[in-house]
This record gives sequence, C-alpha cells and structure tokens, in this order.
Amino acid sequence: MTQNPLSDDFPAWLQGLRSRAEERQIRLPVFDRVMADVRPMPKVLEQQAHQPEFSLSVRDYMEICVSDERIRNGRLKLRQNRKLLNRIETEFGVEAEVVMAFWGLETGFGANRGHYAVIPALTTLAFQGRRAAFFEDELMAALRIIQMGDATPDTMVGSWAGAMGHGQFMPTSFQDFAVDFDRDGRRDIWHDDPTDALASIANYVAKHGWRKGQPWGIEVTLPEGFDHALTGLGRNQTVAEWTAMGVQPAQNMPIAEYGAASIILPAGTCGSALMVFRNYHVILRYNCAETYAVAIGTLSDRFAGGKALIKGWPLNQRVLTREELREVQMRLTNLGIDTQGIDGFMGPNTASAIRAFQLAQGRIADGFPGLWVLDRLRELAKD
Repeated sequence: MTQNPLSDDFPAWLQGLRSRAEERQIRLPVFDRVMADVRPMPKVLEQQAHQPEFSLSVRDYMEICVSDERIRNGRLKLRQNRKLLNRIETEFGVEAEVVMAFWGLETGFGANRGHYAVIPALTTLAFQGRRAAFFEDELMAALRIIQMGDATPDTMVGSWAGAMGHGQFMPTSFQDFAVDFDRDGRRDIWHDDPTDALASIANYVAKHGWRKGQPWGIEVTLPEGFDHALTGLGRNQTVAEWTAMGVQPAQNMPIAEYGAASIILPAGTCGSALMVFRNYHVILRYNCAETYAVAIGTLSDRFAGGKALIKGWPLNQRVLTREELREVQMRLTNLGIDTQGIDGFMGPNTASAIRAFQLAQGRIADGFPGLWVLDRLRELAKD
C-alpha cells in the first residue's frame, strides 16, 4: 500500500539519509542547508504512478520528433549558434548537427527544460517512489553538484524525475560529463545561455565513442528472399558482406566501410530498413529506445541538408501497449523462447525471441512486435 507522502516516517528517513550522505562525502552543513525545508511532493509520486502508456507507431513518433517545424527551428538555431557550435565541434569532435538533434529532441531547443525543483523531486522518489535506491543515488549526486558550486537548489530545475537542463542530464550524468565551456567557474546546464549545456551534450557523446565524419546509419533496400533473421543489433557484418548478400543503399550512393554494421527494421518489413554503425550505438547510450536513436540520427541528417527517408514508415500500424508486450514476453518465455525479462519494454533480447517465434511459425522473421505475434501466441495457448 502506498504511504502517505506527508507521513511521520519522513523525518526518521531523512535522518538516515543524512548519515548516508555524510558517508558519501556530502558535508553536513551543506546537507542541512539544502534539505532544511524539503518535503515530499505528492505530485511527483502521481507523475511516476501515472506515466503515460507510450504506444505511438514509428510513423507517429517520427512525425512528432522529426517534424518539418522541428527541422526548420533546428536549422534556424544552427545559424544563430554557428560560432559556438563550431567551437564545440572542434573541441569534442561531434558535428554541430548531432548536438542540435539532441538539444531539439530533449527540450525543443531549450524551450521545455522542466519546472520541478530537482532536490525535492528526487527526495520524494528516493523516499517513497519506485526504484528508490536509484533515485537516492541521483539525489546524492545532486547534493554533490550543489556542494561543488555548479548550481543552487533554486537554479537546479528539471523534470519530475530529476532530468536537468537543456540536455536533460540526470545528476550522475552531469557529474561525469558536464563541462564548463564558457570558463566562468561553473558547469551551468540550466541557464538560458546554452553554452555549457551544448558542450556537455557533445562531451557525453564523444566520451561514449562518437566517430566524427561517420554516419549513424543509412537507409538500404533488401533483396528478394533476404533472410530477415539476420536483422537486429548484434547481427554484425561488414558493409562488403552485406553488399555481397544483395543489400544496397536506398539512395544509390556507395556505402563506405565503417566497420561492424547491423540492419534494423524499426517498423518491421513495412518500413525503412536501416544499416546502422557504431554511432547509432552511441546515440543509444543517451536513450536506449530504438525509435529515439533513429529520430536523433534522422534529425541530424536533415539539419545537415540530407533528404527524408525514401520508404519511410507505414500508416495505421498497430503498436502493442506495454501490457500487451509484457504478455508477449511472458508467453514466449513459457514456450521456451526466453526474452531475458518480462518488463513490457522492447529490446534486442525480445526482438530476437520474436524472430525465433516468427521463424518457427513460417513467417518473415523481422522481430517486429505486431498484433499478429500476440494473437498467434494467444491461439497457441488455447490449443
């Protein structure tokens, strides 16, 4: 049963937190000053309990994230910040268009940075929320940021879950990757001036292995009779090996050899096929959702003057809800096709399990969690 957010347990919990903070090198005067008036926020618990059920099709998601308006705004912001972005690109080796794609998708180029006070929000989640240990770690990191002088409790504003600033960094990511690019003595990702924030995004991407001058992915066409069980992350081949199988670039431009490459089908066989490289995996380190990574890559290409995908994404594609996907994972696992977890989230293990099931059923093994997969699993359970 959920506790009352204003219960009498909070003062005792806070005392325990104070001791744990001291063990983790948070100075007690800093802790006492910052936490003196902090109280749990019921609204934060409501946000966590009632997160929207994301069931957008790939097409709907891309139309929102890679809209004509976002592309226009991004190109305008590129021109307005060109001098700064050139300096960032020189320093970190990450193209300006890539930095802009993260900025645009995370906060609409700084327009939507969140309005929650991060310390009370994280305190609430560490006290009573799901994944309390995770949020306590983030709270400790936020206290350390204040202790170091990069922010004050008043300026540390973000989402209800503690994601902060123009790039929506969690406090632990801030500690590891934020930079003081304007050399004013503070790593300030919250200010209206996005200098430190954009440089911090570039540093994050660079530290995770971005290779400047190489694509994140390229749209390809697959030959007749292609073995779709070869698709998915981890099914790597060289470009030459894919080409020998008949895989061709969709826009008739030769693909250079960029190392290990996978072919992904974000919307199954009904949508674009993409050959993805190392930089795609770097984008996934920022947000591990496939559609997010494709949106970031596509946005950055469009900012650089690239064309829209040729095949694109299917209309009216039914997407499974999280609860339905959890059912698929459960039923596959019960059949002996282990999805390595039943959480309602689509990942490479679930995609691999779906491919195995599709193959066993004589279907195209594209790994896409369509309605047919769920319906067929339900039918088999009745037999």
